[in-house]
Amino acid sequence: MKRDETGMNHHRASMQYVASGRASLATEVAGDGPAVVFLHANVCDRRMWRAQCDELSATHRAVGYDRRGFGETRAEPEDFSALADLLAVLDATAGGEPAILVGCSLGGRIALDAAVRHPSRVRALVLIAPNVAGAPDPVYPADIETLMMRWKEIEASGDLDRMNAMKARLWLDGPRAAEGRVGGPARDLFLDMNGIALRSPPFGSDVDIRPFFNRLHEIAVPTLIIWGDLDFPYVQDRCRHLVAAIPGAEGHEVRDVAHLPSLECPAEITALVAAFVQQHAGADR
Repeated sequence: MKRDETGMNHHRASMQYVASGRASLATEVAGDGPAVVFLHANVCDRRMWRAQCDELSATHRAVGYDRRGFGETRAEPEDFSALADLLAVLDATAGGEPAILVGCSLGGRIALDAAVRHPSRVRALVLIAPNVAGAPDPVYPADIETLMMRWKEIEASGDLDRMNAMKARLWLDGPRAAEGRVGGPARDLFLDMNGIALRSPPFGSDVDIRPFFNRLHEIAVPTLIIWGDLDFPYVQDRCRHLVAAIPGAEGHEVRDVAHLPSLECPAEITALVAAFVQQHAGADR
């Protein structure tokens, strides 16, 4: 079977551009059935999910889209709502049915926000190291604090290549792992995805972020939280808090990976996501 460069099954994948405000959101759809919508991290684009979309498209409609400032999405500068952008993608791809949302990092925050504020649109959640609006600010141990100070210096320099390399160090390798721990195609893809984001023209501010850290108990859909044991300690702690705070949530720690397990161990994450989706795709709400 032919595959395109994103790794999706070629004869089933199609591109559409979903209008939301002054943005045209690059959205890839593969397969048929209940919708599973993938939301990328803030250092990636929809390609971080290519292995998972490929697998899920055999039984579901797998949807991945690039947010403003990422991948192939084009956006004129304006104040916007990342949540409204997600709802526009759901309107265009989910056939009026609630969707399973799979989100990593900032993508996880948007998925959680949808479950809190638009529960009828969400069937289930798979969250990998998600951000949580209103969560306490990170506290860094001394060794990681030193790294974060170095990041601030590099950011201030405006050197995009150094910034990209440091982001890979922090989020792909993990703050306490050896620099370059993750190499090969995964690192190349990270540097390409985050390089596009770093070079993106200004696209405006998300003005629709409402804290929901204290509303997690309201989430009433099946939820799976996944994190890596090489991720920032505060991210791991936040994930454990989510497992405790969301009724019935399941937690799964993945060994020897950092913030982006779908890039590092795609087969393991694909299996976890596919099993959870299969269990809940047709569940009564």
